[in-house]
Amino acid sequence: MTPMQPIPPAHVVQLEGLVQYADGSIVSRTLVQKPVGSLTLFAFDSGEGLNEHTAPYDAYVQVLEGEAELVVGGKSVVAKRGDTVLMPANVPHSVEARQRFKMLLTMIRG
Repeated sequence: MTPMQPIPPAHVVQLEGLVQYADGSIVSRTLVQKPVGSLTLFAFDSGEGLNEHTAPYDAYVQVLEGEAELVVGGKSVVAKRGDTVLMPANVPHSVEARQRFKMLLTMIRG
């Protein structure tokens, strides 16, 4: 798959294998970008994060590997492999890797 190539139909893919870690960095790979939303994979090195910000759409974090702390509207939650967290539209949120972690971010525009 190329960076913006969608997941091929009728194929099994392992999402966590489609993005790789980089020391001291956050790596992202957009799988789908459409007017109604997007799917983006992220790989965070331990200690890396996204500062508090807002977005005009709902964002769903699905943790594929590792562990992260998310702060959503002032509430801290720890998410591990298999967990999903909603970051609602226009609510301040941040993400910090407690250890290396990978996530699928699904953004739904309303």
